[in-house]
Amino acid sequence: MDLLSVYGSEIPDFLREAAETDVMSRLRDVGMNCGCEYTNFPRFRNLIGYSRFDHSLGVALIVWRHTHDRVQAMSGLLHDVSTPVFSHVVDFLKNDHLKQEATEAGTEERIRSSEALLAVLEKHGLTVDSVKDYHAYPIADNDSPKLSADRLEYSLGNMLNYRFADLDTVRRLYRDICVGQNECGEAELMFARAECAFEFAEHALSCARVYVSDEDRYGMQHLAELLRGALESGVIGTEDLDGTEPVIIEKLMANPLTAEQWRRFCALHRMEVSHEVEQTGDWKKIFAKKRCIDPYVKGQGRVSKLNTDFAQKLHAFQTNSQDYWVRGR
Repeated sequence: MDLLSVYGSEIPDFLREAAETDVMSRLRDVGMNCGCEYTNFPRFRNLIGYSRFDHSLGVALIVWRHTHDRVQAMSGLLHDVSTPVFSHVVDFLKNDHLKQEATEAGTEERIRSSEALLAVLEKHGLTVDSVKDYHAYPIADNDSPKLSADRLEYSLGNMLNYRFADLDTVRRLYRDICVGQNECGEAELMFARAECAFEFAEHALSCARVYVSDEDRYGMQHLAELLRGALESGVIGTEDLDGTEPVIIEKLMANPLTAEQWRRFCALHRMEVSHEVEQTGDWKKIFAKKRCIDPYVKGQGRVSKLNTDFAQKLHAFQTNSQDYWVRGR
């Protein structure tokens, strides 16, 4: 991903040093697309490499640009430090996929486990308590459907990755971002111009549809079941979930049964849908968390209040039922 040129190629020393530590380097081998990038589904099979490391550094640079606050920027950098392999697949594994909070557990513990990271924090006058929870800083994170650095970064990244927009478009939209007060009097990342907010909102909604598409939901559930079986049979251990994807794939491939299961997962290329009352076999009814963004235009209001067409599309997305059967082939 070539997004550093969008957010700013100059990385402050305190962020660069933290990014080079062991716990952050691990995220280079944890993908943003929750294992779906290993499948042969048309949407996912030709994705550009996009890791949790790329995302985390992008969030940090966005926060830094708009706050120049070291605590908030570091908190943004470290917000995904405990993310397991295949990201939100582990939420499915732990039956937490409707809230998707399981992947955030252990952030403080992971920070404290790294002597290198603790040394960087101390060097730059930062404490673990001040950077362990990015939810405390509304520019870094806030409640959906508001815009934060976290949502902004993965939306811009996936707009580019899914080819909904090119790099020039992403750069233009990012340049319009500013900080202002929203309708609740809170600080929020927002757009200076309505036309940019409208364009971003449409692209972000297109990304949101991908996040809960049949392919994405089925792929994550399928991979979660594969991992559950591998854990129960001892092919992998729970500690492997906190490692890297190349290592866990190597372990899966070393066992004849899980190797075949992994190959079948990677071969998934199309979906079938059924609205019958009940299906058996490998049919699954899968519900997933819907992510959406309704950005604010400075001095004007939310896009849904300013653009009737977008408001209708957003409502249709939010109310669209997942109550049907799917299976992958």
